[in-house]
Amino acid sequence: MKIRTKISIVFVDILFVIGAFCSTVAFKPTSLNQYLVRYSLGFAGFLIVWIVISLISNKFEVQYKESLLRLYWRIIKTNFMIMGIILVFMFLLRDLHYSRFIVFGTIGLATLFEFIFSYFHYYLKYAKNVDPNFSSGQGHYSNIVRPFIQPEKEETVTLDELMIKEEKKIKEIIVREAGKKVYLFIANNIDIDQGDYIIFSTTTRFNIDRLPALYFNNIVNLKRINDIRFVNKFFETVNAKIAEGGKFIGCVETKSQRKKRILKKYPPVLKYIYYTGDFIIKRIFPKFTLTKSLYFYLTRGNNRVISKAETIGRLYSCGFKLIGTKEIDGYLYFTAKKVQEPYFDENPTYGPFVKLARTGKNGKIIYVYKLRTMHPFAEYIQDYVYEQNSLKEGGKFHNDFRITTLGKIFRMFWIDELPMFINFFKGDMKLVGVRPLSKQYFNLYSPEVQERRKKYKPGLIPPFYVDMPGTLEEIQASEMKYFDAYDKHPLRTDFLYFWKAVYNIALRKKRSS
Repeated sequence: MKIRTKISIVFVDILFVIGAFCSTVAFKPTSLNQYLVRYSLGFAGFLIVWIVISLISNKFEVQYKESLLRLYWRIIKTNFMIMGIILVFMFLLRDLHYSRFIVFGTIGLATLFEFIFSYFHYYLKYAKNVDPNFSSGQGHYSNIVRPFIQPEKEETVTLDELMIKEEKKIKEIIVREAGKKVYLFIANNIDIDQGDYIIFSTTTRFNIDRLPALYFNNIVNLKRINDIRFVNKFFETVNAKIAEGGKFIGCVETKSQRKKRILKKYPPVLKYIYYTGDFIIKRIFPKFTLTKSLYFYLTRGNNRVISKAETIGRLYSCGFKLIGTKEIDGYLYFTAKKVQEPYFDENPTYGPFVKLARTGKNGKIIYVYKLRTMHPFAEYIQDYVYEQNSLKEGGKFHNDFRITTLGKIFRMFWIDELPMFINFFKGDMKLVGVRPLSKQYFNLYSPEVQERRKKYKPGLIPPFYVDMPGTLEEIQASEMKYFDAYDKHPLRTDFLYFWKAVYNIALRKKRSS
């Protein structure tokens, strides 16, 4: 739907709500002016909720070959959701004694007005454009495979001429679907002349699953992964269909690209209202168990928010290695190579609380509790980040794009590490000791330090804050110094290290990053 059309519909919908409110008030004995004074602030909030939820749910956007009844059903679902949110606000603000008759009457009349408007909007704008030959089985996807050009009769066509015609046909299809720049990106990553690839434009893994295993070396999907309901299952299916070393090309609208699009698409005031609602529903709701089902009920998993870090992390968790990216027309296109079988992680960390696998005493893997500071699936790309950015002073990664904005604040004040006290009470960690390290980071240490580390429990307060080392070598030397002192006087060493660390953190404002 064009932006002008959407803005016009929003404006008409606002008029419907205002008209419904005034019509409902007309049944009350008190004059309209008195109700306007009393309900002005509440009605403004009501309008904001109505607009934001309506925009996010695409209430009036008619899908291709969609029936009028389905459109009505989407209006009903959306308005019921709005009513639920309004009821929550009414409960929280019950001291204001808002009339339930006016609230429910406004929603009911506005819904009736929307039904009438949708009827004419549907038949005047869409029904006449429906393709009668359209097959409902193709509604959510279309396949693009290497076309075979039959030579014309009574005409001798050489193999080279046939391949040129075929390549031109493929180019036309890709350019029509995604643009010339995307075609060039694909052509630069796979050999168009070879017959070892297949190109899709699909949001369902059903189409990928129908392919014979290991028949194609390369798979290309022109649809963004934001609209794929089960992204990892889709990636795992692609992994199963191509041989090791084969390439998978796809695209995503990243979180930052989405923000730019929204703020550019809508007018000055409306864009921030929309983005705030979009942030709450598309980024906060999926992270909590109570609101996750509500999120999928509203969106059906379409148009989800995915960061660059999450995209790369999902690829790595499904057995791929990223070998190239390019931003084209507001999407990030990627090329990934199959390097192994997927991890098949049945319980990936996605919510605000995470359990991270770390190396504990005797080399045992312990799961450390923390508040999330990184994008989902970021734990799978430590090797990738290290290869791209190496380490900076203090042993942290340079320009670690996996860390969220809120995560940076959490790390600044150690808020993310508070849940680690669970590990302390479980006996996995002690108060003072070396950091619990991930497998990737642990492997960066020398064999001598690795073996020494395995003899001790990790701690909440590491010796790092006493010596403040700058390089990885200095960090290892600091830990060895702590181990030597601990072996001689365990209690005294931990006591001294604790107060020295507290002094450096509280008074000298020392930080690890």
